[in-house]
Amino acid sequence: MKKTVLFLILDQYADWEAAYLSALLAALGQDRFSAKTVSLTTDSVRSIGGFTVLPDYDIQSAPKDFEGLILVGGMSWRKEEARQVEPLVQAALDRKKVLAGICDASGFLGTMGVLNHIRHTANDLNDLKQWAKEAYTGEEHYVMQPAVRDGNIVTANGTAPLEFAREVLTALEAAPEINIMEWYNFHKYGFYEAPMPGV
Repeated sequence: MKKTVLFLILDQYADWEAAYLSALLAALGQDRFSAKTVSLTTDSVRSIGGFTVLPDYDIQSAPKDFEGLILVGGMSWRKEEARQVEPLVQAALDRKKVLAGICDASGFLGTMGVLNHIRHTANDLNDLKQWAKEAYTGEEHYVMQPAVRDGNIVTANGTAPLEFAREVLTALEAAPEINIMEWYNFHKYGFYEAPMPGV
């Protein structure tokens, strides 16, 4: 039976931030994972790039048994309506499932206090502090890297969809690490048998 990975998309979501990950779950996951979309309602959601998606689920109907929750960045995470996502995030935390946020979605995790005791990143530390205010006390754990994985929680800035995908695939154990890195190097550097960074 396939394991469900939920991609949470809000209006004006950043389509490119989910594309590598969702495609690679199918390619590297060898049919072990099923990518499903969830939003605040099942009404159509339009991306920044103009793609329209009919979500598989709304917040209330999203399956309880999921392997990962992926918060896709975009232009709506700072709106009050985004707070409706919190129970689903809390469910992922309570069940120790993979939880990942990229771009403003990583900042949203900061507003929930999720990042206070783990290594993490976001678009910008000062912006994160101003947005999350007293809910965020994790500055000492902030890492200036494109993507950071701490246990089963992954954060990334908006320039790092490849690194985000790499870390989430690793957290999900979607494929052997060598296969994940081969894929990452090929897409990052543009040719087969690309050298490992720093080699």
